[in-house]
Amino acid sequence: MQLLFPKPLLTTSSAHLISLGLGAVYVGSIYLSKNARLRFTSRTRLKRTPHGDDNGGNGNDHANELRERERQKNERWRDDPDVIRARLVAVSIATVVCILCVLAVLWSNVGGTLQTLDIVLEATLLRLGFPSLNPFAFHFNARTLLPHLVTPMLFLGPIFTGYLGGELPGQRNWMWRTHIVARFFRIQGLRNYWIAPITEEIVFRACVLAIYHLSGASRTKMIFLAPLTFGLAHVHHCWETYNRYGRTIAAAKYAAIATLLQLSYTTLFGFLVSYLFLRTGSILVPITAHMWCNVMGLPEIGYELKRFRKYRIAIITTYLTGIAAFTYLLGRWTETEGNFYWPSEGAEAVYGKY
Repeated sequence: MQLLFPKPLLTTSSAHLISLGLGAVYVGSIYLSKNARLRFTSRTRLKRTPHGDDNGGNGNDHANELRERERQKNERWRDDPDVIRARLVAVSIATVVCILCVLAVLWSNVGGTLQTLDIVLEATLLRLGFPSLNPFAFHFNARTLLPHLVTPMLFLGPIFTGYLGGELPGQRNWMWRTHIVARFFRIQGLRNYWIAPITEEIVFRACVLAIYHLSGASRTKMIFLAPLTFGLAHVHHCWETYNRYGRTIAAAKYAAIATLLQLSYTTLFGFLVSYLFLRTGSILVPITAHMWCNVMGLPEIGYELKRFRKYRIAIITTYLTGIAAFTYLLGRWTETEGNFYWPSEGAEAVYGKY
């Protein structure tokens, strides 16, 4: 059952504050836990150069040289297994807290009584795009699969170059232990390809967009404003980058540039997955898109053109074909019946409420 309201439950200002609060809960969770926090020593030591000399990142003779330094004893870096484990627990708890915040907003507007809790719980899960609580209500077919295939279209170019390099499943350079087990089932892979995409999409897509929808925000505003919270949530990586590269002037510049780039592409990615969520009404589609993008990474067309010089025209053609296919299929393959976030014209009167 879905709870629909004749007017917005929140003001725009309230939606902004709640959305920033949800982001703060998620990011802040990794700093509340002592085991999840990073630790850097005041003295740094850069990695040795090929000539055997060191750069002591003290900002003097080699202040403008940039090299990632060696990890010092008793430091805690982002990729340390115990840090990752603590952070996975922290963000998982934070995700549950964010879901409860959305539930609280809905529950408070229907009286906040125990008699309405079951209805509010089901309505919250539906607004967050979770599959129906009724296991017989979901039918797997080609139509439900198509939205998950839209994002991979953007990567036809990298997939093609992977084929040229013999790196696709079943080819000569592909190995199960290296490409699957070592990548996806170690602690770093658990973070990068499973827990992070799932928890980030639930918080920064489902929860944030549900809040904005309750404020009466238009679909355009939700697509282009809500992802800013997601982008800002990655700014805290700047401090780690600055420390890892020696705390020099060059390290500060590199950290600032890297953070701005990350803010840019995470925000752009947020536009896409926000559209996918609103268009399908399902959190599963943004999650699979996020997983896919994390697996593929940023395309490196310049490197690929140099690596496979004989296939330059084919590579460029494949890249352009993927972009064209993505653009053409994005709206067509994501249309979903009975979606109150993006109702069809005939259903606008029923689903077009808050």
